[in-house]
Amino acid sequence: MNLPQTLHDILDLARWAPSGDNTQVWRFEVLGPDHVAVHFHDTREDTVYDFRGRPSQISHGTLLETMAIAATAHGLRTEITRRPDDQDHLPVFDVRFVPDPAVKPSPLLGAITTRSVQRRAMSTRALTPEEKRVLEESVGAGYEVRWIEGFGGKMAAARLMFSNAKLRLTMPEAYEVHRRIIHWNARHSPDRVPDQALGVDAATLRLMKWAMVSWGRLSTMNRLMGTWAPRLQMDLVPGLRCAAHFVIMARHAPETVEDHVAAGRAVQRFWLTLTHLGLAMQPEMTPLIFSAYVQHGESFSTVEKLHGSARQLQQRLHKLIGTGNGHPVFMGRLGAGPAPQARSLRKPLAELMK
Repeated sequence: MNLPQTLHDILDLARWAPSGDNTQVWRFEVLGPDHVAVHFHDTREDTVYDFRGRPSQISHGTLLETMAIAATAHGLRTEITRRPDDQDHLPVFDVRFVPDPAVKPSPLLGAITTRSVQRRAMSTRALTPEEKRVLEESVGAGYEVRWIEGFGGKMAAARLMFSNAKLRLTMPEAYEVHRRIIHWNARHSPDRVPDQALGVDAATLRLMKWAMVSWGRLSTMNRLMGTWAPRLQMDLVPGLRCAAHFVIMARHAPETVEDHVAAGRAVQRFWLTLTHLGLAMQPEMTPLIFSAYVQHGESFSTVEKLHGSARQLQQRLHKLIGTGNGHPVFMGRLGAGPAPQARSLRKPLAELMK
């Protein structure tokens, strides 16, 4: 069927939702003038960062939340249900758009296309009480925001990211992901991450490109030169040059696909809200992902010593964010500053139709 203009406008905005490494793990099937089926998939089979498909499921939630916000521009609310006969790695959600005179255009509409990842240094200006209040309210009643602030807190978080980066950069399984998703010599990319958005200087970028031709070449360079240069530029310095780090905590442990999708919806509200406030953000999910591998006793690499490193990093993560009430679903750093000059774009809507 021809795509009605209203659905076209909604889906054309929704496609800007974030997904891990810009994988865009969704396809749209129009079933009527007010009905879209969203066919999702995850990347657990070929991406070490997609533990049990949970990060992808959070991305599924960001897409559904973006659809709901985009619909408000047309006075529509969304009714979203998951099909009971699908599979967890291939969930399908039916989205119906219902006219509702009570629906007003969301103030977050303008942030949908400008929201992006800022991997470079941000302002160290502390968040104001009002900024924190608005952000804390954005996630909804089922979640809370835990802040990691001040020089000591940011230093601890930056050192944790610096150490996790060594795990990431010395793992052949992660190399395969990085090799696949980096778009070299690019400022923008429709389906990957442009190299100019990685947050390193030109010399380090040239060295990375040379080394990532093969795992053998990269591992040799790591052994001879270490990994300190990219970790310093991508993790330690940015970890200090920000307003704060944060963790979005679910009040009840997420277990089902629907639970992680709901968490993704909260994450997108938080991200769009901070964008609306003129702030920028960078996800810091690696500690949470490899902590989950440790927690569930699952292997993530053929390099056995890395599992010991991951166990130590899990302990440091727990010390940083606490182990009391709440279950971490998303982590990142944020702060004021200009929008990034390089960023991931999205595939055209026509390529996302089923």
